[in-house]
Amino acid sequence: MTALQLISHSPEQTQRLGVQLGKLAQSGDIFLLTGSLGSGKTCLTQGIAWGLGIKEYAFSPSFVIVREHCGRIPLYHIDLYRLDHIEEIADLGLDEYLYGKGVCVVEWAEKGTTVLPQENLLISLSYISDMERALSLEPKGERYSRLLKSLNLDLKIWS
Repeated sequence: MTALQLISHSPEQTQRLGVQLGKLAQSGDIFLLTGSLGSGKTCLTQGIAWGLGIKEYAFSPSFVIVREHCGRIPLYHIDLYRLDHIEEIADLGLDEYLYGKGVCVVEWAEKGTTVLPQENLLISLSYISDMERALSLEPKGERYSRLLKSLNLDLKIWS
């Protein structure tokens, strides 16, 4: 399956997309988020958390690298923003998260693509205007192609 291209017209719409992803998420899923500051990565993650049944607000973990949230499935919210070298990322010991029983959302994933799992859902967010963001959801692997097909059916709710 090719990438799904979407336009979000508000932070709330980005969060609703995240809720749909969270509802479809399964143990072991990896969502890699890329995009510049303010592109909506944390906003999307908040929606994923809510879709997993997490009641707390998912803040960016920029200062602690990983935040763990408990829901239907644990959410491991990983932020690579403050890391500059691939060696730093490889030395973090993220394997227990990335290959564990939870759902991993990795912000600033472009910094660690060579050490992150090759099968994932790559979500690129880009700034269009104050309220609008372009999102590209690219499945890497059969699991993520199926997820995207399921999501496509639910997009009527999102639009």
